Amino acid sequence: MSEVQEGNKALVRRFVEAQAKGDLDAVKEMMAPDFVARSLLPGQEPDRNGYLRATAEYHAAFPGSHYIIEKQLAEGDEVATSFTARLTHDREYEGFAPTGREHVLTGIFIHRIAGGRIVEEFAEGTGILELVEQRLEQEERERERIEQELRVARDIQQASLPKEVPTLKGWEISPYYRPAKEVGGDFYDFHPLSDGRLGLAVGDATGHGVPAALVMASARSMLRAVAQASDSPGGALRKVNDALVTDIPPNMFVTCFYAVLEPESGSLTYANAGHDLPYLHRNGDAEELRATGMPLGLMPEMGYEEKQTILKAGEAALLYSDGLVEAHDPEGEMFGFPRLRALVAEHGAEGSSLGDFLLEELSSFVGEGWEQEDDITLLTLRRFPSLS
Repeated sequence: MSEVQEGNKALVRRFVEAQAKGDLDAVKEMMAPDFVARSLLPGQEPDRNGYLRATAEYHAAFPGSHYIIEKQLAEGDEVATSFTARLTHDREYEGFAPTGREHVLTGIFIHRIAGGRIVEEFAEGTGILELVEQRLEQEERERERIEQELRVARDIQQASLPKEVPTLKGWEISPYYRPAKEVGGDFYDFHPLSDGRLGLAVGDATGHGVPAALVMASARSMLRAVAQASDSPGGALRKVNDALVTDIPPNMFVTCFYAVLEPESGSLTYANAGHDLPYLHRNGDAEELRATGMPLGLMPEMGYEEKQTILKAGEAALLYSDGLVEAHDPEGEMFGFPRLRALVAEHGAEGSSLGDFLLEELSSFVGEGWEQEDDITLLTLRRFPSLS
């Protein structure tokens, strides 16, 4: 073997040792300006600067790497080097979460040398497969965890929905609920009260998944409990808020519209804890049922304004969640409140079919292939027209 080839082998040994130590200055000094890496990691540039960046990232993730050169062969201007590397995965690398475990890699480098500098590198190894398998296992475990969480959230939400819709003489009540893929915190509920009155609630807990479902279930249960002992929707919301604010996780809250209906008179007394304003179809228009109040669970000792209206024969109220108005079309435009209000004004007299009509309009608006962003809840309350 020639003296030049022996020198090339020594150069490669120093090059590999410098990489293991993370000595980028030494690595750079041994590379030709026109160096090219032929075996690239995802996102790596093949030139010298790209190789140096990749080397720095590799050393940061695997500090203290130890390379053992098993054998070297030199032929012409090329040097083939078989090696074994022991390294500990301490930081994230190429999407692989750190494991803290020692890994053993085996592989071969082929370097081409010209003018005493390395101008080209090929690399093949086997140990990286272990990292790939670990990453796939991590991703599979994460998918399983998310799927399990979604199943639990759906179970909680489905268990919280009323099993039956109340039947009131002279009235039509039509609920609709469609969960999103990532289950949110929507709920609706009915509270049979004394003297034939009926409580109606629509609410939405912030967030998605199990946390939102648990907060929703807690708020719903609290409201159901206090409603039996309170003749005042505003008073009921105040009690729920004071109870919820001590238990709710930070940065979470619940919006809720709660009303009490007296079927005989058509009186609807209501209060609102920061929920989207319901619409009342009356005289060919859509009126907002306005009442002020903070969402539940944000601050203690909040007051909730109470209002009252009379639903006359043929009139209808629509309660809904923000999943409807905040749906987007392919261009990013929202369905929006003005559109919903106009549709209620035009079609509010259609009773139970109003919900079906709104869903058809939504489907047409978002187009095919739409992925629902949030739960959608609708609750229509309609007084039948007078027979006279």
